[in-house]
Amino acid sequence: MSMATQAHPPAVDAAPEAYLGADELLAGSAATYDIEVPAALIEAGRSGFAGRVQIRPLTVRDLQLISRAARDSDSLAGALMVHAALQLPELSLPQVSALPIGLMEFLLAEVNRVSGLAVAPAALEEAAEQPIARAAHVLAREFGWTPQQLGELTLGQILLHLQMLREEGGRHG
Repeated sequence: MSMATQAHPPAVDAAPEAYLGADELLAGSAATYDIEVPAALIEAGRSGFAGRVQIRPLTVRDLQLISRAARDSDSLAGALMVHAALQLPELSLPQVSALPIGLMEFLLAEVNRVSGLAVAPAALEEAAEQPIARAAHVLAREFGWTPQQLGELTLGQILLHLQMLREEGGRHG
């Protein structure tokens, strides 16, 4: 018996149909979604929906290309994401970059949602309650460290800095 079989024994009642095939996994990348655009994002003071756009989910390849192209620019990354996902109407990158910011943010949120990149508020609340997230927040506040600097710390370094802050607080408090 192989190690993989021992570590992950097949379920007793599992039918072969329970496993997804490659075609099924890749099918989602060909899906398109019609998104109703709020009229207020097109014309101030208007209510209801202005009309629809069609977007597709981003693929891993899309995100790889976008991250390389927009290394240090979050706004360029957002424009590239909307540009890659927007099917109808087809817009050039300069046209996407010229969209009003509210409309761009709305479209980007929809692209993230259909691509599976959106985070549910409950998941954010749960993540914020994790001890490591709370520790990172304290260190960022006390030392002015960036998320990248915090990401380079080991767990031991984080604990050491937290202990030093506690001791310092005890001496001065």
